[in-house]
This record gives sequence, C-alpha cells and structure tokens, in this order.
Amino acid sequence: MADTRTKKQRSMIMRSVRTKSTGPELEIRRLLFSKGYRYRLHPKHLPGKPDIVFPSRKKAIFVHGCFWHGHDCDKGRAPKSRLKYWLPKLRGNEERDMLKTRSLVELGWTVLTVWQCELKNSEQVLNKLESFLRTSATVTATSCGMGT
Repeated sequence: MADTRTKKQRSMIMRSVRTKSTGPELEIRRLLFSKGYRYRLHPKHLPGKPDIVFPSRKKAIFVHGCFWHGHDCDKGRAPKSRLKYWLPKLRGNEERDMLKTRSLVELGWTVLTVWQCELKNSEQVLNKLESFLRTSATVTATSCGMGT
C-alpha cells in the first residue's frame, strides 16, 4: 500500500517526533509530581538514559510510544508501506530496549516500562507507578498490558 502523505508531509511529520519530553512522558511526570515524587530525567551515565529515574531508590522508568517500540496494541501496529525499512527498524528498537533494561538490572536497578496506550486510564497508571516505587524488589518486569 502506498503512503497517504507526500514525501514533504511525511518528512515534516517524522521531523516533529521528539525523543525527550514527549506527551506521554510529560503526563507521567505530572502524575508523579502531583503525588510528591521527585525524580531526575534522562541521566547520561545510565544505560539507555531512562526517561525518569529515582537514584536513591535505584528505580528507572521508560515511557515508550507504542508504535516506536513495537507494543502489541492498536497504536503499535506496523505500517503497511515500506516494510523492508520499518520492520527491521522497529525490531531493532525492541532489541535495544531489552538490552538497556538488562544492563540496568545488572547494575542493580529496577526497571518499569509504561506504554503510551496505558495512559488512557491515568488512575490505573498512577497506581502502577506508586506500586512500583513502593516495592523493594530488585527486578521488575516491564509490562505490556494494563493488568500487569
């Protein structure tokens, strides 16, 4: 299937995609701050530069866009055009995410992934975040669904 946008339109759309302070990340930060949590952003000394970290707790949070990180939801569907480009790119993102998480865990950090689609229910996300921050476990699996 052909792209529904012109090359110029697609280029402008892709150029506008941010890597830091995305909408979902800002929403997570607002939720945490409203509950009194203070955090650091994108520390360069940690593998993968997690979006949000709590150094004293050794907890890291990645906020992932469903499309870019290959989540199994409606927003995470692969595009229908240019599959030779997109499939390896998205697969590479997923592999890199796993490596970053593994590296952090090996350094003694606990890692949580929050997906863009989960933000449909702010209250449930906040409960998930608070539960993550209260636990003292050394390994927290990254979750893919609302129920986990």
